[in-house]
Amino acid sequence: MLHSHLLDAARAISDEVVALRRAIHAEPELGLHTPRTRDKVRAALADLPLTWREGPSTTGMVATLQGAAPGRHVLLRGDMDALPMPEETGLPFASQIQGAMHACGHDAHTAMLAGAARVLAARQAELKGTVSFMFQPGEEGHHGARFMLDDGLIDPLPDAAFALHVMPNARHGLVAGRAGPLMAAADQFEITVRGAGGHASMPHQTQDPVPVACEIVLGIQTLVTRQFNAHDPVVVTVARIEGGTAHNVIADFATLKGTMRTLSPRHRAKLHAALRQLAEGIAGAHGLTAEVNVIEGFPVTICDAKAVAFGERVTDGLFGPGAWQTLPAPIMGAEDFSYVLEKVPGAMFFLGVAEDGADWNSCCGIHSPRMMVDEAVLPRGTALLAGLAEEFLASGF
Repeated sequence: MLHSHLLDAARAISDEVVALRRAIHAEPELGLHTPRTRDKVRAALADLPLTWREGPSTTGMVATLQGAAPGRHVLLRGDMDALPMPEETGLPFASQIQGAMHACGHDAHTAMLAGAARVLAARQAELKGTVSFMFQPGEEGHHGARFMLDDGLIDPLPDAAFALHVMPNARHGLVAGRAGPLMAAADQFEITVRGAGGHASMPHQTQDPVPVACEIVLGIQTLVTRQFNAHDPVVVTVARIEGGTAHNVIADFATLKGTMRTLSPRHRAKLHAALRQLAEGIAGAHGLTAEVNVIEGFPVTICDAKAVAFGERVTDGLFGPGAWQTLPAPIMGAEDFSYVLEKVPGAMFFLGVAEDGADWNSCCGIHSPRMMVDEAVLPRGTALLAGLAEEFLASGF
């Protein structure tokens, strides 16, 4: 039976969790190396009976709590990096670093994970098994989770893994998740169409890449709707098209840049191949060439069905009926916790952090310069992470 006092324990340390979150928020760091954030976490947890591991590729770290008896091994993860963007919240603890902001809630994720470590450490004598706390930088496109795996920081692999992500435009305190694909794989592409430039008045003496590039853009729309099952969604966006230098000059080349988002490894691989065939074929039909470069992003975030059902039970046990929502569809954003879930059964859940009673539909979403977190929700996130770990050690899925 889930310990009934986890939420009370989380509320008792809420001031510490909030203080850590605000300290991290005020000094956001980007990418794989977040030394100030790392040091804040280490200082906040310095008095706990944790063992720490760090690797050469990042400033990420894994803290481990050994229970009083052997048993299962569960991992909890929080990400630490911020986004390269300005902050416009007006908060007294707003970013002091120009051009950087915690607009995706990683400051809250890290603080709640640290809070869960403190709650569970206080119950060490009652735990059977091991809890690992993964403090990870480089989630915003830098593959931090993959680097930490490659560095051996999660070796041996745990029996289960969980992560929590705040959602500012979701109901206060709501916990949401779904089995199967939760978030998409997100890859980038760049297509360069090469021709032969010349005078705009004599296009017949050139090989104009611009109309060919435009034809490729339209071809991509047909590719998506005619080659891929709509029940396994594919989203391709051409976000930038560029070519030429002047109004009367036909360019030598034109470039297309965009993203590809898929919800299954099968469609991801198929889309990569199909995009190359399409671009090269259209260009070749006009006597031009096309070079296609795919930059792979994060894999599909796939949540284990048993782990999601387990998360729903833990949520109900901690917060009562109505606290859980099963998402009707995946979210087409991407998340590098997917690297962990490729190797370990587990799940990521969303936590609504809109202000209690607010019209959460109108709240600024993640990656907004005005994104806000209602800190009153943080004890729920702390308790949920602690509850997932404690209950898994006690009973598994």
